[in-house]
Amino acid sequence: MQIIRSRFASLTTDIPPMYWFLWLGTLINRFGSFVIPFLSLYLTSQRQISVSLAGLIVSLFGVGAFAAQLVGGEFADRLGRRPVMLMSLFVTPVFMALLGFVTSVPMIAGSTLVLGFFSELYRPATGAIVADIVPSTARTRAYGYLYWAVNLGFTFAPILAGFMANINYLWLFIGDALTTFIYGILIFFRVPETRPEAAGKTVRVSLRERVHQVRQEPILLAFTGLTLLIGIVYMQGYVTLPLDMRSHGLTPADYGVATSMNAILVVLLSIQVSNLAGKWPRFGAMAVSALLLGIGFGYTGLAFNLVTFVLSVALWTLGEIAFNAVAPALIADLSPVKLRGLYQGIFGSAWGLAFFIGPVLGSWVFEQFGAGVLWSASFMIGCVVAVSYLALSRPAQKRMATSAE
Repeated sequence: MQIIRSRFASLTTDIPPMYWFLWLGTLINRFGSFVIPFLSLYLTSQRQISVSLAGLIVSLFGVGAFAAQLVGGEFADRLGRRPVMLMSLFVTPVFMALLGFVTSVPMIAGSTLVLGFFSELYRPATGAIVADIVPSTARTRAYGYLYWAVNLGFTFAPILAGFMANINYLWLFIGDALTTFIYGILIFFRVPETRPEAAGKTVRVSLRERVHQVRQEPILLAFTGLTLLIGIVYMQGYVTLPLDMRSHGLTPADYGVATSMNAILVVLLSIQVSNLAGKWPRFGAMAVSALLLGIGFGYTGLAFNLVTFVLSVALWTLGEIAFNAVAPALIADLSPVKLRGLYQGIFGSAWGLAFFIGPVLGSWVFEQFGAGVLWSASFMIGCVVAVSYLALSRPAQKRMATSAE
């Protein structure tokens, strides 16, 4: 028992109690992530919308999510973390429920767009709260634990959603809205405003000046650009990987088995990898994560049966875990106190862009040049990004030292 207590204490060192309410809310919210994974199926089967139009409507969720990252980051710095989170978590259930009732295509499309915006608006504020309350030495663990909560909840959500959909699709919307509302209640009662006073004194800096300051931050912009490249490669695991597996005679069920390895490893290894990565230099850990992603997707070009495809997924999953623990911690270290929310939003927006560019670009390369070129390019991108992270290390260390001062 003493060993267990000692181990638990080492995992939670320097992480304040308030953080765990944020963690618990994230877990509950993701456990209720019912709608988005089933949205295209709902639109085509329940609303008789064509596949192409359903795909366009689902993409509107991504448009709203992309805008939410930038707006949410700016608002988190100007209005505070708590108001932005409450706005997001209490408005989202309204449009979530509305989407389950509306029947006309324009109303469905508009509700999806607004839902994408408000459901993702809280994310930069969450990242800023962690930066506010967790010391730099523990941030990799803190962000890693949040990532673990997201995946732990999402592992079971589709299973539960499948049973609910068999009864009535409306339950998906009601259940998702309810869990989001519960997250909002936790924030309302247990998470006070965390924006530092130093930020409050400079919050009246004009938007033009803030944009100018970001444009003068080459490390942030370079890091965001590298994140976009990582995101484009990562998206291939959900777009072109199933196509390549099918070309090798494998079934959709085989693809499900391969991708389940991703969820299993994330749940089993996130805590260990986050703790290990926290002991490494930030950019060294990022370089390792990019290299693992590159090797994993590159090895897909050599895969020929289910076992080898599962191995490729396992390799890039290790890179995914390290990236999601270290990257937001690095952004938190880099950002000035008054711009923590905005920096997290800019970083998050790269994933929104990857959501659009990755599927289109990957599908085009796969169709025009074949799987070999696609996976070789993915490997090379991973290597280039890894080297680029190492090249950024020294100037970034100087910049983060200035930010800490």
